[in-house]
Amino acid sequence: MDEYSDGELIERFRNPEGNNKHYAFNLLVRKYQQKLYYHIRRMVVDHDDTNDLLQNTFIKVWNHLDGFREDSQLYTWLYRVATNECLGFLKQKRKRFFLPIGDVESELSGKLVQNEVLNADKLELKLQQAILSLPEKQRIVFNLRYYEEMKYEEMSIVLGTSVGALKASYHHAAAKVEKFILGN
Repeated sequence: MDEYSDGELIERFRNPEGNNKHYAFNLLVRKYQQKLYYHIRRMVVDHDDTNDLLQNTFIKVWNHLDGFREDSQLYTWLYRVATNECLGFLKQKRKRFFLPIGDVESELSGKLVQNEVLNADKLELKLQQAILSLPEKQRIVFNLRYYEEMKYEEMSIVLGTSVGALKASYHHAAAKVEKFILGN
């Protein structure tokens, strides 16, 4: 597969000439599917939920890519769509089961312990449990910075928050993660 830039993919998708729309979208999915999968997975933990949310993300992208204004980079827009899908899913889960936020995190933590790969790697399991103990917004900021190595300016676009607030949030999250790992 040739590696196309985001701009080329958008251009191919929007091109009324020929039948490139589906092909261009398929290339976009291939380019971002794995990254978005892990971003979503870190937020909702469960593989099946992750696959559903990833599919929902790409459906929304398909439906709105023609209207993408290119005010931001394509990948930050994709992360924003995926993040919003996850936040909506977690909110719905709390409402559906009348759960306070801590109970949802407890359920997700239980799924971590059941994960054979993480259970074999005790340090990674501990890290994931520490991340799950964070408030939702700090967890997202920590994951984007730590795993995706996303710049604060890009996170600001994804989350619609100021760079200063994101830096503070990441600092607090990292301190809590460190305390959790060293204290337990």
